[in-house]
Amino acid sequence: MIKRIKEKERAVELRKQGLSYREILAKIPVSKSTLSVWLKSVHLSKKQKQRLTEKKLAAALRGARTLHLKRLQKWQQIKHTTASNIKFLTKRERWLIGVALYWAEGSKEKEYGRSTPVKFSNSDCTMIKFFQSWIQEFFKIPKGKLIYELYIHENATWKEAIVWWGRQLHIKSKYIRVYFKRPNFQPHRKNIGETYHGLIRIKVSASSDLTRKISGWVEGIGLQSES
Repeated sequence: MIKRIKEKERAVELRKQGLSYREILAKIPVSKSTLSVWLKSVHLSKKQKQRLTEKKLAAALRGARTLHLKRLQKWQQIKHTTASNIKFLTKRERWLIGVALYWAEGSKEKEYGRSTPVKFSNSDCTMIKFFQSWIQEFFKIPKGKLIYELYIHENATWKEAIVWWGRQLHIKSKYIRVYFKRPNFQPHRKNIGETYHGLIRIKVSASSDLTRKISGWVEGIGLQSES
């Protein structure tokens, strides 16, 4: 009985110091319901309440960080495993992938519209590099016919972006034309900061006939879904 009274007194004292129930239970081995009865009449000061609130927030942040790290590790593991499933791509497979990418991200010519050259736009560096390689491998497009355009927000570090894209695509920065997007002072987009390098468009000059060929291949792929 005396031990119980001492435990209660110690619990009350610890609570007055601003400790949480979890912290007190770690020091005094009683049930949570017993502790709740002991402490229901203990009133905390504003400072003590603030400390408890801060500790709850810190614990929540630690929990969120742990979950984020677990999710990241799982994502990396799955990505690594599935990436190894892709061994060697045949020439035909590379060609079909390029056609499918253009179907998704390339400019199309309307039947009664103006002639449209080949234009492929994306902010994904890997995709842009694949298209650059594809257009040169399968159509022998000389480097001089490839036009590179960078579309980027005016308030971004566009000079660094030019250098970055030039390094990724193995071209001189001076060959990248820059077009600024209208600034948005309340952006909802997440592609900001050091990882934002703008959007690159690769255009092939005098390539309207190639656009039409690609359109035909796209149509051919689409017909497969109807068979």
